Amino acid sequence: MTSSLPPILLVGFGKMGGAMFAGWRERGVAPSLAIDPALRDAPGAELTILAEAAAIPADFAPAAVVLAVKPQNAAATLPHYARFAGRAVFLSIMAGRSLAGMRALLGENAAIVRAMPNTPAAIRQGITVACAGPGVSAAQRALCDSLLAAVGTVAWVEDESLIDPVTAVSGGGPAYVFLLAELLERAAVEQGIPPDLARALARQTVAGSGALLAASPEDAAALRRAVTSPKGTTEQALAVLMADEAWPALISRAIEAATRRSRELAG
Repeated sequence: MTSSLPPILLVGFGKMGGAMFAGWRERGVAPSLAIDPALRDAPGAELTILAEAAAIPADFAPAAVVLAVKPQNAAATLPHYARFAGRAVFLSIMAGRSLAGMRALLGENAAIVRAMPNTPAAIRQGITVACAGPGVSAAQRALCDSLLAAVGTVAWVEDESLIDPVTAVSGGGPAYVFLLAELLERAAVEQGIPPDLARALARQTVAGSGALLAASPEDAAALRRAVTSPKGTTEQALAVLMADEAWPALISRAIEAATRRSRELAG
């Protein structure tokens, strides 16, 4: 396969880093490196995994350094890659870590894009919101867009402060959806449905509803109303879920709490 993506240095090969590299490999990526002390075996010939930054060959010239480590490890990790400032664009998918905080660790001339993907990237169905910091060239932004588009939809914002609520909504959003499936399954069992059938009902209902939402030009409220017959069973359930102190208030509080935590993680 002809490489459509240049060499990448991937710092961290966890679930998100691994999902992103799988997307790059599908598009054709030049021989790249990943740094992860817990791994030894690479998933393919396109990638070599090293235990530490000191092992990077002197002649390796990545076009992008993708920062996919836990935000709590940023202060100890990022300075090892400051030597690539001015030579490569840094693409961070660390939750909460601000552009200014990362420049303090990588150097003031570092070109950094801050992005927040989500776990459906593992099946190329993610959504990522990105913000380019000072000094990011048009070519570097286009490269980052290509890297992120390999795992799903990409949107760009100019206001970095929006990345924190984005983290709360879409970054954590899959967990909220999985919780819904979990609770539907539990409630089904409580109503006497056999566990295997309860799981199938919950999972396919969530998956099918998401697919319908993605395919429909109507907004979510219109689709909800279409399912809700007057004086029917769904209306009774929604009367509980949409009570003042139920889902409307709880979702707002949950997103506020996650947004606040994202801001607390900023460095």
